[in-house]
Amino acid sequence: MIDEQQQNNTNQPLGEQTEEKQAMTSDSTAEINANATQSEVTDQVSTQANVSGDTATQSEDSGVAATEAAGNESTAKEPAVNQQIESLKAQVEERNTQYLRIVADFENYRKRNQKEKEDLEQQVKRNTITELLPIVDNFERARSQIKPQNDGEMTIHKSYQGVYKLLVDSLKRLGVSPMRPEGQPFDPNLHEAVLREPTDEYPEGTVLEELVRGYYLGDRVLRHAMVKVAAPKEDAPSSEENQSSPANS
Repeated sequence: MIDEQQQNNTNQPLGEQTEEKQAMTSDSTAEINANATQSEVTDQVSTQANVSGDTATQSEDSGVAATEAAGNESTAKEPAVNQQIESLKAQVEERNTQYLRIVADFENYRKRNQKEKEDLEQQVKRNTITELLPIVDNFERARSQIKPQNDGEMTIHKSYQGVYKLLVDSLKRLGVSPMRPEGQPFDPNLHEAVLREPTDEYPEGTVLEELVRGYYLGDRVLRHAMVKVAAPKEDAPSSEENQSSPANS
């Protein structure tokens, strides 16, 4: 009896010790598992951090590479862009030069056309007035040669002289003006010498008389004046020479 109790007492501590050992073992296992789990989590976090860091590094490297590539591409394209700009500038300059040339040509054409038009109008006017000048000449001859003897003739004379005055006034409005060459030096650009008269009263080449009136149209000669010009007077032979000549003959 006593031996069984001792045995039971002996067995009881062994069981408790076994349970305690099991409990300690389970706690250690749990702690180990917890540590293992924490280590795994830490490793996973570290792995993820490393992966994220690697990804960020790769992204940064990719961005730098992309930036460098873009910079290289821009550098490679810059000469082509500059060449295109220079080409466009050359085209603009060429078009501007062509425009200025066309404007200058048109301006020259306009001036030339205007001058040709004015010259044509002037030529038509000259031809028309030149055809009327002989009529003016006849009126002037009639006025200088016809001398009215009575009132009837004077009335007729005043009538055609009135027509002559209207004609002369019309020519003046067209820009016609008469020459007044008497007493002036002979000018072949203005005058036409038809007679020469020896005289010692005027220098040689002086216009003595206007036989047919000359006219200007504006600042141009419409018709040259027909004039008589002074010539040097020849010395008359002496009376002795005149007398000796018959005697010698």
